[in-house]
Amino acid sequence: MGNSKQLLVVKLGGSSASSPDLPRWVKALDQASIPIVVVPGGGPFANTVRRYQPKLGFDDRAAHEMAILGMEQFGLALISLSSRMVRARDRDEIETALQAGNIPVWLPRDVALTAPDIAQDWSVTSDSLAAWLARRLTAKHLCLIKQIDVPEGADVEALIGAKIVDDGFSEYLGPTASVHVAGPGDLSSAGIRLAEGKIPGQVLQRYAMALAAAV
Repeated sequence: MGNSKQLLVVKLGGSSASSPDLPRWVKALDQASIPIVVVPGGGPFANTVRRYQPKLGFDDRAAHEMAILGMEQFGLALISLSSRMVRARDRDEIETALQAGNIPVWLPRDVALTAPDIAQDWSVTSDSLAAWLARRLTAKHLCLIKQIDVPEGADVEALIGAKIVDDGFSEYLGPTASVHVAGPGDLSSAGIRLAEGKIPGQVLQRYAMALAAAV
C-alpha cells in the first residue's frame, strides 16, 4: 500500500459502545491528518454470541462468524456517527477510501473468514484481527482504543497476561508495527494529536526502542 509508511490501523474497542465517550472518540478520529483504517470491536454484539452459545449449542466456528458479524454491526454504527468513515471490505476498498480522504472502517467478514492464517474460533478476537490487518497492509502503527488506561512501560506480554488482548495477539502482529494503547485518560488530547499526525496512547514497551530508532 503506497502510504503504508504513515498508515495507522485503529482498533476501536466494542466496549466503548456503552460508554458516553464513544462520540468523542469518533470525533477525535475524524480529525486525523494521517491515513487511518478503523477496525471495530465486537462489543455487546459479540458478547451476545458468547452468552447464547452454551444455551443454543452452536459450535465455535459458527460463534466466530457470528462474532465477526457483531464487529460489522458496531462498524456500521461508527460510520453513522462519523463525518468521514465509510465501509471497506478488502484492500482495494480500503485504498480507494484513503485516496478519497475518507476513513475506511473494515467490515471483516469476507476476508477474515477466508484467510487461511486466521483461526476460526474464539482464540481470535478483534484485537488479533486488527493486528493481522496492520501486518497485511504493512501499516507502520497500530493503536488499540480501550476502556482502561495502561501504565507507562507496559508490554504486549503484560496485556496478554491481564487479558486486555487475546493470547494470539503477538502471533498475528507484524514485526514492524508499533503498538499504542489509548484509554480514557488519552481522550482529551486525542483529537489534537491525531490532527497533528501523532498517535494517542502509550507505546507498548516491546516496541518503544524500535520506534525511537526509526524516528
